[in-house]
Amino acid sequence: MSSSLKNLSDFSHLEVGNAEGLKFAIVVSQWNAEVTGALLDGAVSGLLNHGAQEKDIEVLRVPGSYELISGADIILRNNAIDAVVCLGCVIQGETRHFDFICDAVGHGVANVALKYNKPVIFGVLTTDNLQQALDRSGGIHGNKGEEAAITAIQMARLSKQYS
Repeated sequence: MSSSLKNLSDFSHLEVGNAEGLKFAIVVSQWNAEVTGALLDGAVSGLLNHGAQEKDIEVLRVPGSYELISGADIILRNNAIDAVVCLGCVIQGETRHFDFICDAVGHGVANVALKYNKPVIFGVLTTDNLQQALDRSGGIHGNKGEEAAITAIQMARLSKQYS
């Protein structure tokens, strides 16, 4: 089935597990705020709907998607965090800036995860246009923020299980 016809945030086939007792940080870009605000709402809802407590969710706002890397690094200096969700939106423009930012953020998020040996989830939309971003931040394709939260729960549980 084409993704144009599908809600991509269907978790019915997953065993997500319970987020109770886990501590999460969400680092969210303020750039493209209409989209990232909706991603943040989806992530928080996803965590709360699976047993996380509001007091166990810390939100850190950073200027843009590139700064998600530093934000995740800063927040992980607090070892009480079990997983970090990085949320941003980079929309293709007329220059190669899009390619450089997307590549840097992807590698940076992975490097922070390895540095701290903690799950750092890549919840950054990399779309061709604003409509695609809106469709993936609570629109017809679901909410990638919620998907990132589900991933954070699963990875935090795995990390606890094998530590």
